[in-house]
Amino acid sequence: MFIINLHYIVPLDELDTHMAEHVKYLKKYYKAGVFLMSGRKVPRTGGIIIGRAESKEIMEKIISEDPFYQHKLAEFTITEFLTSQYHPDLKALLN
Repeated sequence: MFIINLHYIVPLDELDTHMAEHVKYLKKYYKAGVFLMSGRKVPRTGGIIIGRAESKEIMEKIISEDPFYQHKLAEFTITEFLTSQYHPDLKALLN
């Protein structure tokens, strides 16, 4: 499991010009079962993505496809963690 932490490094109006591409990218990886949840930080200084992949290298490759990454609109930090506890309703997603 991975927490991807985005920190915006450009003004929001510049970021928003790439938002449709970013949403399309997110939907691609939701459909593939990689991303489990995502959203904006409050205040809007970045975002968080929770996902799963076989390795950090694979997740790094997936993140490199994000338009926010490609256009250098945000800094990305990837934190890997081992899921030891979770709500029972999430079992199907995590196996």
